Amino acid sequence: MPSYLEITPDKLARIIGSPKQPAIIDVRNKEDFGSDPRLIPGSIRRDFGNVTEWGPETSSPAIVFCQKGQKLSHGVAAHLRAMGKEAEVLEGGFEAWRDSQGMLVPADKVPPRDSKGRTVWVTRARPKIDRIACPWLIRRFVDPTAVFLFVPATEVALVGDRFNATPFDIEDVYWSHRGELCTFDVMVEEFGLKTEPMLHLARIVRGADTARPDLAPEVPGLLAASLGLSRMFNDDIEQLDAGMTLYDAFYRWCRDATDETHNWPNPRKG
Repeated sequence: MPSYLEITPDKLARIIGSPKQPAIIDVRNKEDFGSDPRLIPGSIRRDFGNVTEWGPETSSPAIVFCQKGQKLSHGVAAHLRAMGKEAEVLEGGFEAWRDSQGMLVPADKVPPRDSKGRTVWVTRARPKIDRIACPWLIRRFVDPTAVFLFVPATEVALVGDRFNATPFDIEDVYWSHRGELCTFDVMVEEFGLKTEPMLHLARIVRGADTARPDLAPEVPGLLAASLGLSRMFNDDIEQLDAGMTLYDAFYRWCRDATDETHNWPNPRKG
């Protein structure tokens, strides 16, 4: 049983991908990380030896893990609590998460971070489906602090080059459509996020993004909501913020509520 200072892998798995996900901090040493350079979704690597430097800027609450959930995790978490932060340790650390078949993101697929520790991405302005779904996936499972730049289609490549931003959902870049797959499908695959709920959501996104309503019954609903949002907001960032809630809802339905129905009128006694 975990102590009140710890969280189990199962509980963390239920939290990851939620709008209120805590900061997840990876303090494995270089040797342990080198033996398996994958990341728990949404986590960021920090040097345990410099916790007094980066700790004050860390969001609260936080979950800390090292290789086995022992001295490094508990030492860093204790430091954070001494700074007034809420901090727990992942019980059993990275090894327990891996053994529980938790999702793991290959570190080499995550783009370089800027001076503030954020990944920066760039795509075409006036997003509707893929260009909202992909930022949702990144913010919820790769980098909660990710920055998204929306620019004219003709300027995406140049802006990416000048501002060290990773282009996505345009032609001739790594993060783009591949065959019948849309960019969201590609990110799910490359980031190691192929759970059944995520694959279900990916089918819905692909159907809406590529005019394939046959892929899932929910495709027309997502398409209608996406087109409605695009007409409600002139500002792409405001539209992205609204779209985050839309995809939060679709993901939670895929994960937890596909068997639930809603009937009216309610059955009467007798």
